[in-house]
Amino acid sequence: MLLNKIKTLTGALAIAAMTTTSVNAQLKTPAPSPLQTLKQAFALSDITIEYSRPSAKGRVVYGDVVPFGTVWRTGANSSTKITFGEDVKVEGAELKAGTYALYSIPNKDSWDLMFYKDLTLGGDVSNYKAENEVLKIKVKPSALTEKVETFAINVADITANSASIELVWEKTRVAFKVTAEIDSKIMKTIENTIVKDNRPYFQAASYYYENDKDLKLAGEWVDKAIANNPKAYWVVLLKAKIQYKAKDLKGASATAEQAKALAAADKDDAYVKNAEKIIADCKK
Repeated sequence: MLLNKIKTLTGALAIAAMTTTSVNAQLKTPAPSPLQTLKQAFALSDITIEYSRPSAKGRVVYGDVVPFGTVWRTGANSSTKITFGEDVKVEGAELKAGTYALYSIPNKDSWDLMFYKDLTLGGDVSNYKAENEVLKIKVKPSALTEKVETFAINVADITANSASIELVWEKTRVAFKVTAEIDSKIMKTIENTIVKDNRPYFQAASYYYENDKDLKLAGEWVDKAIANNPKAYWVVLLKAKIQYKAKDLKGASATAEQAKALAAADKDDAYVKNAEKIIADCKK
């Protein structure tokens, strides 16, 4: 009889253990609107976007799933968050560095985009408060020729100081331009650094050349860079480019010949061709 009680107790414990395991076990399945984090190097910092990506699934999105004229969390689940690593301008309007929730009001012919300071609101747009908008802009949507099944946010058309942030879904694209003031920051860094350290001479000369700054000063810096590394043919080629832009064709041709010889000795055919192009351009 004692043996039967022990068996009964053991069985009960086993069933309890199985039940607890079943309750605690978690079944992982794909999220219907998966989270994505996008980090894009931009200007002198980064743009980071965190959002969830719903799919159309055969539905009409704008005007139905996402009603016109109402605040939308610009994605699924919680609100979309966008972080700017430095002060920027959005469609020409100033926006300080920081993290914002990106809400929107879609309409057929125009969209409002709102950069919202309260990050705790999430997807509960019923408690949306206009006073928490740091910036509100109006943009026009455009039609896509092909259907986009899953909502996506992209950073496109990137230059040194500008980019376009695109929202695409179904057959609609909405984009806004972001710009950053980097020229004054870089110029100040060059001025502060160049006096103390000779390492950025090449970078400083490159920046001045690429951005049409003082070519005479760029020439002085590139000469110092060459003095530090006489066999660096890419530096010598930069000097030739600076001379060519300054219309010193004779000097540019002679310097390009030096760069060509150094590049050929290092078997760098790409730089040999670049030097030959400058030489040919000087002869035109």
